[in-house]
Amino acid sequence: MGELILLRHGETEWSRSGQHTGRTDVPLTPAGEATAAALAPVLARLQITAAFTSPASRAQRTAELAGLDAKPEPDLQEWDYGGYEGRTTAQIRQQRPGWLLWRDGVIRGDAEHPGETVQQVGARADAALARVRPLLDHGNVALVAHGHLLRVLTARWLRLEPSAGRCFRLDTGTISMLGTEHGEPVIMSWNVPPAGI
Repeated sequence: MGELILLRHGETEWSRSGQHTGRTDVPLTPAGEATAAALAPVLARLQITAAFTSPASRAQRTAELAGLDAKPEPDLQEWDYGGYEGRTTAQIRQQRPGWLLWRDGVIRGDAEHPGETVQQVGARADAALARVRPLLDHGNVALVAHGHLLRVLTARWLRLEPSAGRCFRLDTGTISMLGTEHGEPVIMSWNVPPAGI
């Protein structure tokens, strides 16, 4: 069985400033592009047989620079942050002291950002995993997506509740690998920058 290789897209202006970036299409910074390109030689050694990316341009550009021929997968879109789109945790906590995304969720936004619950994000992660699991019989599969979505997807891979994604910090431009040991789902490596592999 192959491994599931997770790539968080490279840095954007909003990821650098800590702004919640769900459905807003923010491009990579020059540093984000450089990190994405640095992933290419690492991925070339991993013999990837299939790759999928979020429809967001920051994920698609990361896949392209990393040398992946990735197909868009709508279920890999980032968490829809609703009315918190573009806001930082510090800004949200000015109105909601102690707010935590994983526990307290988001508020409804406009028509383009209605918002999602952690359970809805988990359902999308489950759907994506259901489509890629059979492909792992043929080798490694890469997913290029976003921080919170990939954290929820990892929780679901491990058969945990979606909110357990809070336990898996994930930086931009990193590689993580999910696999199995004795038939049980495990994390093979986590949050590794290109230079660390």
